[in-house]
Amino acid sequence: MAASVHQCAEDTSGVSSLSHVAIIMDGNGRWATKNGKSRSLGHKKGAEAVREAIEGALDCGVKCLTLYAFSSENWNRPVEEVTDLMALLKLYLQREVKTVHKQGVRLRVIGRRDRLSADIVKMIDKAEKRTEANTRMTLVIALSYGSRDEIIEAAKAFAVSVAEGKEDPSQLDEEKFSKGLWTNDIPDPDLIIRTSGEQRLSNFLLWQAAYAEFLFLDLLWPDFSKMDFRAAVDNYLGRNRRFGARP
Repeated sequence: MAASVHQCAEDTSGVSSLSHVAIIMDGNGRWATKNGKSRSLGHKKGAEAVREAIEGALDCGVKCLTLYAFSSENWNRPVEEVTDLMALLKLYLQREVKTVHKQGVRLRVIGRRDRLSADIVKMIDKAEKRTEANTRMTLVIALSYGSRDEIIEAAKAFAVSVAEGKEDPSQLDEEKFSKGLWTNDIPDPDLIIRTSGEQRLSNFLLWQAAYAEFLFLDLLWPDFSKMDFRAAVDNYLGRNRRFGARP
């Protein structure tokens, strides 16, 4: 990626036009195959890239970073791989939360917690509680997450409110519907990055991505660095966002 990193690297006070970056972290398995390693090691290297992304976001003054860690479809992977991923998640929650807390980062987890083990849910609750007062940046982990599922759940909740006489269906608008999503307290993403060369959303933030910019990188996730994050921000800042208006 050829974009300059100077703009972001020199101004760490904040990027006023970029508040939320979301990343589809793709390519751990292909990185493992390419390097003759196990998929388990590929996921561990991917966890190291998470630290790079967080550092890059903090350097650029981004206020919200969302990482697509485990999709609702990922439950269909081999049991051994899912077990490894869950163990890696627990290790992350044990070791990394202390670091992000010191950095002033608030942790939020979105997705279906009812599919996670009780001990992981307890660790997530504890981490969210511990970091809830932090304001430097919000780190959102999309875990056991599927956007269609999220939208359906929001629709069901609104339908129940209508049935109970609490809501008038004629008053439903985008703002009210958005409040029923798991991201109700998080701004929509300005930029969505996907690594590995694939060019699709894979059931990630479908509603929230309506006006997001996209950047697809020919780079496997374990190779992602904070310099790549900075270059992505510079690429975004060089774009002309019109939101449907005439140029």
